[in-house]
Amino acid sequence: MNKKIITSIGEILFDVYEGEKQIGGAPFNFIYHINKIAGNTNFITAIGDDEEGKEILQFLKSSKISTKYVDIKSDIETGKVLIELNENKIPDFTIFDNRAYDYINLSKVEEDEIIAESKLLYFGSLSQRNKVSRTTIQNLANGSYQSMFDINIRQNFYSKDIIERSLTACNILKVNEDELKLISELFFDENEGYYKTVKKIKEKYKIEFVSVTKGEEGAELFSNSGTSFCKSPAVNVVDTVGAGDAYSAILALGILHNIDIEKINFLAVSFASEVIKRKGALIEDEEIYKIYGDKILDEQH
Repeated sequence: MNKKIITSIGEILFDVYEGEKQIGGAPFNFIYHINKIAGNTNFITAIGDDEEGKEILQFLKSSKISTKYVDIKSDIETGKVLIELNENKIPDFTIFDNRAYDYINLSKVEEDEIIAESKLLYFGSLSQRNKVSRTTIQNLANGSYQSMFDINIRQNFYSKDIIERSLTACNILKVNEDELKLISELFFDENEGYYKTVKKIKEKYKIEFVSVTKGEEGAELFSNSGTSFCKSPAVNVVDTVGAGDAYSAILALGILHNIDIEKINFLAVSFASEVIKRKGALIEDEEIYKIYGDKILDEQH
């Protein structure tokens, strides 16, 4: 497991909710889980030269996440998101524009180095809202051995072009049901049936794996070899912030290590359920990470 480098690119920011702030952002949450379970990660982002940026930098170092590709911007603030949980404990986001992660740039040498050493690249849509980060992300996604697009639609920070370019670049796609419906409306001219939409996405964009998460109902994983549905276990839900990012982490590891899709989906849904039992997107219990690391190693072919 420890020679398969996974790279994540995109936003790191402070989630502010219920009077507290926590470090978040889907690409960060994803790579945090990966790093805890498997190690060998790259994280590419940008932060401001401000108090929030200093807190983030210290947290990354204490979490043993490499800061090699964390750029510090002297004149742009660190990202911030306001979160409110609705009555179903589902988060609503208010995202601040023009933040450091909108300006992620790499040299050609750095891009080539990352592409050469990475077995999988993870990226989303939010950090592509600005041309600077979008260009960097698309360069890496188009050059990578494998890339995973976790669409994560937020507010109006997306466009048809960004989504299409990302679908074209990826071979793994993770969406929720609302995002699947959006793709159907944008690219297939009508709100088609669920399975027909997935089939069309796979065929049009030559995507090998498509995962559709369904909240408390679970998730369905489609591959070129079959389909797996797994229902979420019944747990006491504290909040659902970061559940999808946790699912994505196990999905990426499972695919990278050639695990059967039934097992991948089961482990990913199960791991996501560990997150929703806690407040916030990260898990502090090291034993949980060890358990899932062992399960992935045990199942590896």
